[in-house]
Amino acid sequence: MQRRAFLHLPAAALALSGCEPAPAITGGFTGINVARGHALRDLGTPPAPRATRRTQVVIAGAGVAGLAAARALRLRGIEDFVLLELEDDAGGNARGAAVGGIACPQGAHYLPLPGADAHEVQDLLEEFGLRRRVAGRWQYDELSLCHSPQERLFFRGAWQEGLLPLAGVGADTLAQYRRFAAQVDALARASRFCIPALRAPFTAQHAALDAQTADAWLRAQGLTDVHLRWYLDYCCRDDYGAGLQRVSAWACIHYFASRHGFRAPQASATPEDLGAQGGADTENDAVLTWPEGNAWLTRRLAAPLGERLHTGHSVLRIRTERHGVAVDALRHADGSVVRWQAAQCIVTLPAFVAARVIEQPPAWLVDIARNLAYAPWLVANLHLAAPLQDRPGAAPAWDSVVYGEPGGGLGYVDARHQSLDPRPGPTVLSYYRALGDLPGARQQLLTQPWGHWRDAILAALAAPHPDLAQRLTRLDITRYGHAMAIPQPGTLRRLRQLSAAITDARGAQTANVRSGRLHFAHADWSGYSIFEEAFTRGHAAGSAV
Repeated sequence: MQRRAFLHLPAAALALSGCEPAPAITGGFTGINVARGHALRDLGTPPAPRATRRTQVVIAGAGVAGLAAARALRLRGIEDFVLLELEDDAGGNARGAAVGGIACPQGAHYLPLPGADAHEVQDLLEEFGLRRRVAGRWQYDELSLCHSPQERLFFRGAWQEGLLPLAGVGADTLAQYRRFAAQVDALARASRFCIPALRAPFTAQHAALDAQTADAWLRAQGLTDVHLRWYLDYCCRDDYGAGLQRVSAWACIHYFASRHGFRAPQASATPEDLGAQGGADTENDAVLTWPEGNAWLTRRLAAPLGERLHTGHSVLRIRTERHGVAVDALRHADGSVVRWQAAQCIVTLPAFVAARVIEQPPAWLVDIARNLAYAPWLVANLHLAAPLQDRPGAAPAWDSVVYGEPGGGLGYVDARHQSLDPRPGPTVLSYYRALGDLPGARQQLLTQPWGHWRDAILAALAAPHPDLAQRLTRLDITRYGHAMAIPQPGTLRRLRQLSAAITDARGAQTANVRSGRLHFAHADWSGYSIFEEAFTRGHAAGSAV
């Protein structure tokens, strides 16, 4: 059923189909204060500060990179610093909440097990007791590893295990799955792909992939199967906020080659084997997750900071002076401006914000800010009074996705999936939409009323869950106007040229982007936004101050 047809059904028809009219559902926008985000634009010329304070280091922004920078300072014994954060709590895109008393994410909701190149993240997991070495092998906390079943796809009227479409697909589709798997393997052997991406040399092959869209590269390889393209488009939207026609071919290949590859069903697989394999492309690889998502990590990073963390502060201006840095911040509690004098500043703001608040920004910062595109995101937390009736096929999983869902939908995760309580009961489904492909998406996200998104979400999930409106009691929506940078063609090349020009004292390539007394740390400097990239950048800046 199309969304428009669903929304125009009369209430009686909805009731007969197992749905009740949506107006009984409560909820609203939460998590992000849009007015604060636009404070600098609305203020015009920042007012003079009422008070001046001094510290050794100012960290502008308390997202993952800012929290990582603070941890790196503390590891070095530097305790005289402050973090200035726009929102009422730290974490950036990795924050969480509770709806109806049930913890749930408001953004990023999992962390893949880090590889050897992400050693800073590995150290963090050891510090938090999430991994330890036993008899020479690393073991991860069983309670934090995603419980099985991990993923399922609503495809052709039923649920299947895994996210790669397999149920009833033809031989041509399976052949294209295998051809793409072979391409990923060949490219990974020819050039290294890793996370953090900076730790892989930028080769001519990387440059060629970065120069074109994923869509163009797939067509050039003759990979045009509708099911393969849907799956790859989903993967790109999941990590980058936009699909095959916007992200670079490098980004599409990096998604697989930097992690677990792409494992297609074997040529000898029978239809029964395909059902058992359930999406054997390896989205089955282990991840760490918690009911509140990656807020489990960011809250622990923020906990030791105490009064050094200043939430509800908008950074208005950063000025380099003769003997240090002056940072002006609007304190939203009383509308006053406070000036922080420091020896150095770690700027963990998105590039476009950094270019706006820094007086006389360097030309390379302006260039990066001008050329980065950002994907808006919507995260909706749906509180259910009781479990939903299920369609045939695979059992309920942590992550459930609807094949072909329009509007940028990425499905939902179940906040109670990690619970050890087997009894069915109320839960929260965290539903995601990546809007980077939709024209005017940011304006729509910020101007459309809550009811518009409520109806769109109910329509999107109507096929697998016709009783959703009957079970749904509350729907809270978090809006991110600039959720993440999109790795479009040319993004990686531009950032690599920058990192090659900014080196440490020994002339070696570094994850710390620096200009005088300013250190820049944000996932933007990697060209795409995941926890490992942001954390590594923040750690490098905190280690370099």
